[in-house]
Amino acid sequence: MENFAVAEMGPPAPTAAFTGRDGKSYTLERFRGKVVLVNFWATWCGPCVREMPSLKRLNARLGGENFTVLALSQDRDGWTRMAPFLEKHDLDGLPAFHDLKARAARAAGVRALPTSVLYGADGRELGRLTGHAEWDSDEALALVRHYIDG
Repeated sequence: MENFAVAEMGPPAPTAAFTGRDGKSYTLERFRGKVVLVNFWATWCGPCVREMPSLKRLNARLGGENFTVLALSQDRDGWTRMAPFLEKHDLDGLPAFHDLKARAARAAGVRALPTSVLYGADGRELGRLTGHAEWDSDEALALVRHYIDG
């Protein structure tokens, strides 16, 4: 987590919509009140693929009323590509969404994949990490718990 860059008075979460498996449109506003780790990824990104199981485990350990992981795919083919990938890699328990035309990624200033951005319950950016991380490591769990506990 040494590469996690804390955002002093970070910007608000992007308002761009993304699509759920159910075909419905969502925004980060729907998750206001929770600490949210948004992971920008793609099925063709090797470091992203390596990181995904740890995001699933993080969400299984800490996800709930006060925290969630959101995996926002940058794949152009959307759910046509994402659904088989998630099934093949046993990631069905990970909250995954399609970032249509990478609107949320652009609005968040994402320049490389994977990038994970942590947003506070107030919807403001707390910090970000660009590159692969083991999100279920003791260090990552402590970081996320720090923000959940306020």
